[in-house]
Amino acid sequence: MTAMKDTQAYDGFTDEEREAMKERAKELKASSRRGGAKADKESEVLAKIAEMPEKDRVLAERIHAIVKTQAPSLAPKLWYGMPAYAKDGKVVCFFQSAQKFKSRYATLGFSDLAHLDEGTMWPAAYALTDLTAADEERIGALVKKAVN
Repeated sequence: MTAMKDTQAYDGFTDEEREAMKERAKELKASSRRGGAKADKESEVLAKIAEMPEKDRVLAERIHAIVKTQAPSLAPKLWYGMPAYAKDGKVVCFFQSAQKFKSRYATLGFSDLAHLDEGTMWPAAYALTDLTAADEERIGALVKKAVN
């Protein structure tokens, strides 16, 4: 009796994951060369946002504006090729476009450095398909809480 072979063999990382890792390696290399200039990092984030398909771009632009308003102490930077916002060089929150990993929604995520703890369980990422005024208010409150 022979074991049935899985028709989809695991081949490690997806093409999208490999591309994200390559982008992260480029980010680290560029950062070490230039000493991490803040203005350059923000322009890189804005350029990456501008490259996104319209639906993702609109969401990313709004997230960027909210973060800059509600948590001006966070520094924009690229993280795995996506906009992220860091405190003391460490990512606190990030935006991941839907197109990046061929997902049906974009993601707003928070690292373990974000102070969002509520009891023994809380969300660390949010799916975004659109942003209402109420959503923007909630995101603003989350970002503000994340850095306090």
